Amino acid sequence: SPENFVTLPFASSSKTYVLSFDIFFKSSGSVSIKVEVGDTKTYTLVYNTSETLVEIRQDGATYGIGLTHKCRKITRNLWIDLNKALREKLGRKKDNKKRAKLRLTEIQSLTLQGEGFIDNVTLMENGHKAAFLAAARWLLKNQDQKGGWGIPVKRKLKTGAELEPGWYSAMAQGQALSILTRAYHVTKDLEYLNAAKRATALFHVKSKDNGILAIFMNKFKWYEEYPMTPSLFVLNGFLYSLMGLYDLKMTLPSEQRSEAEGLFKDGMTSLRAMILMYDSGSGTIYDLRHLTMDVEPNLARWDYHATHVNQLTWVTMIDSDPFYKEVLKRWKGYFKGIRAKHN
Repeated sequence: SPENFVTLPFASSSKTYVLSFDIFFKSSGSVSIKVEVGDTKTYTLVYNTSETLVEIRQDGATYGIGLTHKCRKITRNLWIDLNKALREKLGRKKDNKKRAKLRLTEIQSLTLQGEGFIDNVTLMENGHKAAFLAAARWLLKNQDQKGGWGIPVKRKLKTGAELEPGWYSAMAQGQALSILTRAYHVTKDLEYLNAAKRATALFHVKSKDNGILAIFMNKFKWYEEYPMTPSLFVLNGFLYSLMGLYDLKMTLPSEQRSEAEGLFKDGMTSLRAMILMYDSGSGTIYDLRHLTMDVEPNLARWDYHATHVNQLTWVTMIDSDPFYKEVLKRWKGYFKGIRAKHN
């Protein structure tokens, strides 16, 4: 009830804006954090037992953490959570500089409302490990029967092609593999590794069957960030999927790694054969829609080119083929205005 609450005062510096606590609610309830910004304005961040993702208010924001009927650890970066509210309030371009200057200067109080208990309330400068493990636990909780994490929003390209909610992404699968294998390294909990093994199933399912596998020229296997028909063959998402497969094959014991190793090998074979299709001579190309959809090339803007360079740097670290180093050298040169030779 509204009368069933307790407030704890805080005295914090502006550097300790990551809050962690153990919480148990018997029924619906909330934790409210009152913060000060710029030594003048106060806002309230509310974490309640609803399933609402986020609700922006004039005086702050409310985040739903759900009701689990068990004790759990919550770790939140208060400045990031508050920034979402400020971005909504000061989101206009003319206010961007004003928002950038705002700083969280004080955490004033914590108010617990509802029935339950709270313990181990801690303010710290960062909560990277806690946030990482929370993400890994989310992957465990939300992995579906196909071993994937369906994307719950529609994806529409400028070409008119669409993906309906529930589609899978090789990039998401690969990044999940990297998180789960690292969570296993940290915790030694086999549940993470088993989830990672289940996540490889979609790499065998073709895009047209709601999977992530495309075949280029009826020969080269490609793991699709956006499994369209016709296929897009997005480079950066494909490389993220290879990173995840590499992490998994290097983590599994030798007698269990054949599937991940085979998927990774097939992907590297395709990369070796196809990577030059993404080289424009002055930059890189985001995908191959100009080959599959009869449209103009989709050139990678410079931040995506930087991503390609970083990813290819990783490839040179795990594959000794000098070919990749030559390509990497050329792609780095594009940043400096160096262009491929003309006739």
